[in-house]
Amino acid sequence: MSVFGKLFGAGGGKAGKGGPTPQEAIQRLRDTEEMLSKKQEFLEKKIEQELTAAKKHGTKNKRAALQALKRKKRYEKQLAQIDGTLSTIEFQREALENANTNTEVLKNMGYAAKAMKAAHDNMDIDKVDELMQDIADQQELAEEISTAISKPVGFGEEFDEDELMAELEELEQEELDKNLLEISGPETVPLPNVPSITLPSKPTKKKEEEDDDMKELETWAGSI
Repeated sequence: MSVFGKLFGAGGGKAGKGGPTPQEAIQRLRDTEEMLSKKQEFLEKKIEQELTAAKKHGTKNKRAALQALKRKKRYEKQLAQIDGTLSTIEFQREALENANTNTEVLKNMGYAAKAMKAAHDNMDIDKVDELMQDIADQQELAEEISTAISKPVGFGEEFDEDELMAELEELEQEELDKNLLEISGPETVPLPNVPSITLPSKPTKKKEEEDDDMKELETWAGSI
């Protein structure tokens, strides 16, 4: 008989129908943990009470103090047993949860495998290869058509590329010359040349005085 069968009573109730489900067993273990946890709290309070009573009686009433300490020891023993039981139940519950998880994972993986198998039943690898080849051929044909459509069509108007390039260079040169003229400004008008004849210098003051003397002399001579 399995451990779970012993725990939940195999041979009666649901055990005869295949035993409890993992979810039911996990829930019962959790309920047991909760019950034992409450029992722990109760024993811890009782231990504290007996310890207080022993301190209260002390040497005044040794008998009452000893009885309180004995009850405290019994409660501590029960508390230790519950601690061990809780550890065992916790371990058992975690193992059962892991087993339940693994069962669900395997179940889902099996379900997915069946779905994949059903999806592949109607597939033929040779047909798949043919389909992929057809797709590749159609893609290549589509690219060829796109390339043909994108080529410019002259409809009989064909020109000499060299002649067109020469004309373009001529236009560019004319534009460049025009820009240079606009930058340099209007043509400069030439000025007349400076005469090479030396002009007479201005008479000095001494020369003017001599001329005045000569005029006076001529005037005197004419009066004789």
